[in-house]
Amino acid sequence: MTDETPQLNEASFSPIDRAKLLDVTPSSHPPRILLLYGSLRQRSFSRLLTEEAARILTRFGAETRSFDPHGLPLVDDAWPDHPKVNELRDLVTWCEGMVWCSPERHGAMTGVMKTQIDWIPLALGATRPTQGKTLAVMQVSGGSQSFNAVNQLRVLGRWMRLITIPNQSSVPKAFAEFDDDDRMKPSAYYDRVVDVMEELVKFTLLTRDRADYLVDRYSERKESAEELSKRVNQRSL
Repeated sequence: MTDETPQLNEASFSPIDRAKLLDVTPSSHPPRILLLYGSLRQRSFSRLLTEEAARILTRFGAETRSFDPHGLPLVDDAWPDHPKVNELRDLVTWCEGMVWCSPERHGAMTGVMKTQIDWIPLALGATRPTQGKTLAVMQVSGGSQSFNAVNQLRVLGRWMRLITIPNQSSVPKAFAEFDDDDRMKPSAYYDRVVDVMEELVKFTLLTRDRADYLVDRYSERKESAEELSKRVNQRSL
């Protein structure tokens, strides 16, 4: 076997820079976490679960914000400068990690949840608002435990180039897990939510100061170099 790699563009290929990966000065501000939920019901269990998650995240030292999906239009049914779309996109730009929590409806995430994700672009000008940020996924179910919604959320997280953490939460019969004050009862399901939020904060602290380098890719450097070469050659004509 030969070690030669004639396919590589040497100008774009870079060895791993351990200093950029390991010798990073950590940020001192609290991890910024955005929480999205997937229901418009007055007593939304996905909202109640994100509220519990926000309380736990605060205990772990994070700063949290939640997006209220009421009034968010369907994708392509409004211009991107719609106030609710702007609010969502500003929050996604602000955050360093996210929590997505959806009810399971007909074996899938809800349209409310998907609409929020669909309004988040892969790029805003020169900024990629989701790439390299962390994500935790959760779901609530009206019946027995299922993982359909969290599995779909993982696919979308990967598509949005988010660092989706390994742990996740699925709460079955959610109506039985919250008391009359809309607080989650002590249970193994609550303990799992704590586990997920703890892991999310740890992954966010590990990656947020390295995100730009973690998502610096050979193929994109090569494409940028080729585009630059074309522009330079056009100017010389």
